[in-house]
Amino acid sequence: MGKQNLTLLTDYYELTMMQGYYNNQKNDTVVFDVFYRSNPCGSGYAICAGLEQVIEYIKNLHFTSEDIEFLRSLKIFDENFLSYLKDFKFTGDIYAIPEGTVVFPMLPLVKVIAPITEAQLLEAALLNIINHQSLIATKASRVVSAANGAPVMEFGLRRAQGPDAGTLGARAAIIGGCVGTSNLLSARLYNVPALGTHAHSWIMSFDSELTAFRKYAELYPLNTTLLVDTYDTLRSGVPNAIKVFSELRDAGKMPENYGIRLDSGDLAYLSKKARKMLDDAGFVDAKITASNNLDEYIIDSLIAEGAKIDSWGVGTKLITSRDCPSFGGVYKLAAIKKDGAFVPKLKVSENHFKLTNPGNKKVYRVYEKESGKIKADLIALEDEVYSSDEPLLLFDPVATWKKTYLEPNTYTLRELLVPVFKSGECVYESPSVMDIREYCQKELDSLWDEAKRFKNPHVVYVDLSSKLYNMKKELLDGYSSID
Repeated sequence: MGKQNLTLLTDYYELTMMQGYYNNQKNDTVVFDVFYRSNPCGSGYAICAGLEQVIEYIKNLHFTSEDIEFLRSLKIFDENFLSYLKDFKFTGDIYAIPEGTVVFPMLPLVKVIAPITEAQLLEAALLNIINHQSLIATKASRVVSAANGAPVMEFGLRRAQGPDAGTLGARAAIIGGCVGTSNLLSARLYNVPALGTHAHSWIMSFDSELTAFRKYAELYPLNTTLLVDTYDTLRSGVPNAIKVFSELRDAGKMPENYGIRLDSGDLAYLSKKARKMLDDAGFVDAKITASNNLDEYIIDSLIAEGAKIDSWGVGTKLITSRDCPSFGGVYKLAAIKKDGAFVPKLKVSENHFKLTNPGNKKVYRVYEKESGKIKADLIALEDEVYSSDEPLLLFDPVATWKKTYLEPNTYTLRELLVPVFKSGECVYESPSVMDIREYCQKELDSLWDEAKRFKNPHVVYVDLSSKLYNMKKELLDGYSSID
């Protein structure tokens, strides 16, 4: 992405609206929020990701002469507007929740404060980037959670929806907890571990399975994982792997890491049988890796059945998030600056969950002090200040009779949104992907176990401050009085 000009990675109507704002000399400073309305995959949470690519996009945002010529060819944009685009540069502010943070519906993941012509242009690209990586990071975190401490490798490149989805999806999967990826481009670009074994074609290219195993062990003496299901897993593959391991042991050349990979069949049954065969032969430290169209539900089921699997390779269902192929993030106008103050704006819908939260906002995360677990999130207006030295009353903004009262000093607060751009200049340095991964694991530890259930997870509440709630109610009451 950093080497490619993505300025035209936007929807047609963003440019037509921009021209309308420009020609009407309507360029007020506005607030736009990126948020989503429901957690993907039936999860009790999501993991936000993609901020580094958002930063790259904003830094490189400019219209080339070729872009201008293309827009001119559409015969809808006038020369004054095209001249404006020649010198276009983002000059606004951006705040965002750091990558790897556990997030919940309705939280502003990204807040854009900029002239409306600039803010409008960002919509499609920001949603494309944030939606995709947040989806895959969330899916990966669920898969890793199901593995219950066993390492999970991302193996999905060949099934991803194109090169970018495969490469950035691998990045997001590492953030979500995977230990490495088979995608060498992603490993190089983001400095993450590259992992893999060999294909069935390696076995088939030799006259015998045993010869193929021997040659592979010669080539890779430090890490020898043999794929044992090409012909017959229990009658051929595992016995031949044991024979090669025995030869290496007798020669004093045992690999530092070694084992077998299962890629088909009943993984629970085969792993139990293979484990016994390996143990009986004295190879109790041989690792069993499993792949084959896995996801969190299958891994959870296999572990419940007592499968003897030490690590997992997960591809298609992770890199495509097959059961939930979209994240659903949206980009909505929340305020317009008039006479030095932000005037709140509210999108109204017959569906209550599509109502937006107006105003220039901040987000407080509320933790239970004793356990360090997330109690709730509180969306407040930018000028509101809260202190854990004071009591805090939280209430459900839909079912307002549901209230939680927190005594002073029984909770802690953390502001989630951090400055990323100020006056068009980047003021934020993205951590390495592996550092984001480590941070994400700490974030997941702040969730109650009940919120991490795969089915019917506990809901972590996102509440509104009284001031924001009353502002929203006044706007709604005002709309309802319109003839």
